[in-house]
Amino acid sequence: MRKRYLPAQKLSGKRIPAARVRPNADGVLKKVFAAIGVPEHAEFKPDPFQLNAIEAIERADCLVTAPTGAGKTWIAQQAISKVHRKGKKSWYASPLKALSNSKYHEFSEIFGSNNVGILTGDRKENPDAPIIVGTTEILRNQLYDAMHHGVTLATDFAVLDEAHFLGDEERGVVWEETMIYLPARIPLLMLSATIGNANQIASWLSSIRGKECIVITETKRPVPLFPLYLHPTGTLLPLLSDTSSKGGAQLFKKIGELLKTQKYGKLPYFQTLPPFGDILAVLKKYHLLPVIFFLKSRADCDAALNLCINHNISYSRKRELKERVKELENNIPHISFHRHLGKLENLAVASHHSGQLPSWKLIVETLMTEGLLDAVFATSTVAAGVNFPARSVAFLNSDRYNGKEFLPLSSTEFHQMTGRAGRRGMDNIGFMLAIPGRFLDIRLIAKLIYSPSLDIHSQIRINFSMVLNLLLSHSPDQIEDLLKKSFAAYIIKQEKEKRRKKHSGNGKELLLKAFTHHLNFLIETGYVTESGELTEDGIWASQLRVDQPLVIAQGFRLGIFPQKDPALLAGTIAAFVNEKEMEDRIEKSFTPIKLVSAFADVKKGLLPFAKLMFDSGFEIRPLYLRACAAIYAWAAGEPWEKAVLISELDEGNLAMLILRTADNLRHIRSLSKAFPEASHTAAEAIDLLLKDPVVPFDYYPAHKISEQTLP
Repeated sequence: MRKRYLPAQKLSGKRIPAARVRPNADGVLKKVFAAIGVPEHAEFKPDPFQLNAIEAIERADCLVTAPTGAGKTWIAQQAISKVHRKGKKSWYASPLKALSNSKYHEFSEIFGSNNVGILTGDRKENPDAPIIVGTTEILRNQLYDAMHHGVTLATDFAVLDEAHFLGDEERGVVWEETMIYLPARIPLLMLSATIGNANQIASWLSSIRGKECIVITETKRPVPLFPLYLHPTGTLLPLLSDTSSKGGAQLFKKIGELLKTQKYGKLPYFQTLPPFGDILAVLKKYHLLPVIFFLKSRADCDAALNLCINHNISYSRKRELKERVKELENNIPHISFHRHLGKLENLAVASHHSGQLPSWKLIVETLMTEGLLDAVFATSTVAAGVNFPARSVAFLNSDRYNGKEFLPLSSTEFHQMTGRAGRRGMDNIGFMLAIPGRFLDIRLIAKLIYSPSLDIHSQIRINFSMVLNLLLSHSPDQIEDLLKKSFAAYIIKQEKEKRRKKHSGNGKELLLKAFTHHLNFLIETGYVTESGELTEDGIWASQLRVDQPLVIAQGFRLGIFPQKDPALLAGTIAAFVNEKEMEDRIEKSFTPIKLVSAFADVKKGLLPFAKLMFDSGFEIRPLYLRACAAIYAWAAGEPWEKAVLISELDEGNLAMLILRTADNLRHIRSLSKAFPEASHTAAEAIDLLLKDPVVPFDYYPAHKISEQTLP
């Protein structure tokens, strides 16, 4: 039989068969591996930075930057506890619904379930509790409402977790708005692991809130990180030399020598996905499990599972996994048929990415956190905001897909990903493993280890929802004054250099110009008066805090949405939620006549308004019948598999489309005074959408949906 060869060489320089990956380690690692183990149990003692932060928030705003796992949540818990003992209220805002759910359960155990509520759009439980956990969007919307009604926000303390989302291209505007609108009387605690220009952000906040913002910085990881390199033969090497921390990133001598001898200065590498079962054997021998492998794509994550079939676990471990999965899937019947269930239970491996159902990802996260899995193959999305620790993290590529293109990893992204290596209280040391692949730049990986986090830049932008909501409580002149408080305007004012002005991308003048542009269009279309006040239509349209509020508002204005059929309304609204290009040639059996007719009526009715928006320079998304058909089928009671088939989407993407459609319907439900029939139908549509496997059976009891998920 002819042997297959890797485009690699042994350390001696000879070519080797692809199957020959054997556990081995360079002798210098013996001392490092000897340090592997579980720390001795010791009574918890706060670190100085934690105590400093608690003291700071007593007298000022506070921005805490510290590595993942350093104990930032403990600071929030202690601060909230002090506020609670005084009989006052706290708001804990996070960027992810999953993270909010996790903190809700955590805080419920600490403070008692009667004292904690949750607001995420999907969930509304105990909304008058003294401690509220929710998404930042909900907090921002409450600030809109408070300004509209001329009242102050019903809280006495606010926490913004994952504060580096201020620089997120898509959602950073929500963080910036929240910081601008939050009354100065409410102390603000911000937590982040990845902010390079923390002092600049603190200075900006001090300037707009009229009070000091103290920066507390901790750079020491709670669990030290040791970088490794895996040669394709299976030999582990240190990635860096002993002198790296002093003089920057210096590659380990043997790796440097390999680079010199290889053609084009590239190390030996695996041409395709490597034999992960063999790699797990290497990591198992040296006690480096569990591990998170960061891969390039969803397809790679799923394909990697098939390369683990020679990874063996004990019978007792298999039994423990099956029993725990059975417990977890009691409330999620659909998971019993998941195509990866066998590999998860028999091999202790799983993939994790945004194309999967939220409930499946939750099971994977739970098992990993409980130490029941050996390996998870994930895209970089797992690095942000989810408690998902491991002893080691492994990189097979040094770039990341940002939704549009592949770009080299930034230091911020790299630190987020390596932040999962080493579990506090469970590991003496964590490991970063570089596995040579076609897309791994070993020099870049080495450089990123000691690179500081990047600066955060303002992402504030004007949209119709923002303008409508601010006009509820402000005149155009007052809004201009608010925009002058933006982080973008502050940067322009503080940094006069031409390069810096260009880099920030958003200046005061650009914001004001964009505001005027939106305002003039709202006046032209009758949502705002010439004097800058909202018309009756503008008032109810302001409640549509969604991506395309004006287009949806115009649809209701014209009476072209189906307002009596819940499934039909859900399907129609899905067209405005969908952001993906779709092939709209669909089997006739998937598109009932009434759906096609309703879709055609909406497109035809909105065409003049869409053209007016486009001619005025505003973005218009195309509407796809396929998105309507998939959501309609699901709401009308068709099986999940059929809805997936119609959509031609991954399960996770369809679930996200359904959840976002439900969120849009919640805002339509809030139009009970202007459109009572549509409001009632929207509430019914939400009940039809939120069911297993999109959400667990007992998570949203059908008879409670309308009252528990009110915005």
